[in-house]
Amino acid sequence: MSRITAPSEGAQDTRAPAHGPHPAAPDTAPARHGAWVGRIAVLVLVPLLLLSVVLAIGLGTATVHPADTLRHLWAAVAGGTIGADEATEHQIVWNLRTPRVLLAGTVGAGLGAVGTAIQAMVRNPLADPFVLGVSSGASVGAVMVGVLGAFSVLGVYAVSAGAFLGALGATLLVYAASAGRGGVTPLRLVLTGVALSFAFQAVMGVVVYFAPSGEATSTVLFWSMGGFGAATWGSLPLVVIVVLTGVLVLRALSRPLDVLTMGDETAASLGVDTARLRRGLFFLTAAMTGAMVAVSGAIGFVGLVVPHVVRILVGAAHQRVLLVAPLAGAVFMVWVDLASRAVVAPRELPLGFITALVGVPVFVLLLHRRGYLFGGR
Repeated sequence: MSRITAPSEGAQDTRAPAHGPHPAAPDTAPARHGAWVGRIAVLVLVPLLLLSVVLAIGLGTATVHPADTLRHLWAAVAGGTIGADEATEHQIVWNLRTPRVLLAGTVGAGLGAVGTAIQAMVRNPLADPFVLGVSSGASVGAVMVGVLGAFSVLGVYAVSAGAFLGALGATLLVYAASAGRGGVTPLRLVLTGVALSFAFQAVMGVVVYFAPSGEATSTVLFWSMGGFGAATWGSLPLVVIVVLTGVLVLRALSRPLDVLTMGDETAASLGVDTARLRRGLFFLTAAMTGAMVAVSGAIGFVGLVVPHVVRILVGAAHQRVLLVAPLAGAVFMVWVDLASRAVVAPRELPLGFITALVGVPVFVLLLHRRGYLFGGR
């Protein structure tokens, strides 16, 4: 009785394939190339992010030399002394610009990670962190607080609380409306999110129309286009914890995300519970988006474009993409924030203006790039 044995892992199969080359052969070189590029990207982006943070803290209406910026930061962290003639400069560096720049980097990292996860979750290259209606819901909550004075007992945190509760309400509403007989599917999530986004924008329009003062218009503009002008040390810890935890969890789900992009049937045949995974990803990305929108408003195109650029560089494996995309998003957002407060200083441009001016042409170039496909090369 003959016995059929499988070749060992290290053995080389010399048999000729029946139909063309081995299917794994064409992917070996790009995967190896993507791994090396990913390592190089991390080695470049980490020091670039640190340098960008220092420069962004020092640059602005009142310019501070990088050496002086580092001295002020060291004095604040290590308890050093600052001369009386430098008190104003220290106030600008530590209390005004440092939390703002750190918040910009945190939100940029979160948008890069969430955009990557959502594009895999709904298998749609046009998806971004706001396609599910979460940001529109958060904007409605913030506008309601600003116009109607709700949650006034929370003081300076009232608007952020309203934005987060609005994001939470939008998340539950989108999920409930997307659930059908076949469960929550990518197409239902996208269509429901887009439809409810228009509904939330209509609600904001009605609130502004009947608002007793003209301040509602500026409030809606801020929450629609985003900005870090209200950043404080008090608003930083929660969003840092939520974003950092979310990025770590998404990286731990890298392999299931790879499988999810192959389709539900393939993922199910490989033992992945797609309904449970998609449900968990939906609420995780919604929580991250709500936390970011609550402190920065809605910032478009970052979560859409950054994952595509990173995939071109490092390949489609989410283990690499979810390592590089947060770093790239953080660097990009730090410089976008600097441009927003420096281009027309002392006034500030809404971040959405700049991200759209950069994101639209980049995305159009990606669409016309020869050989680029969603999910890889």
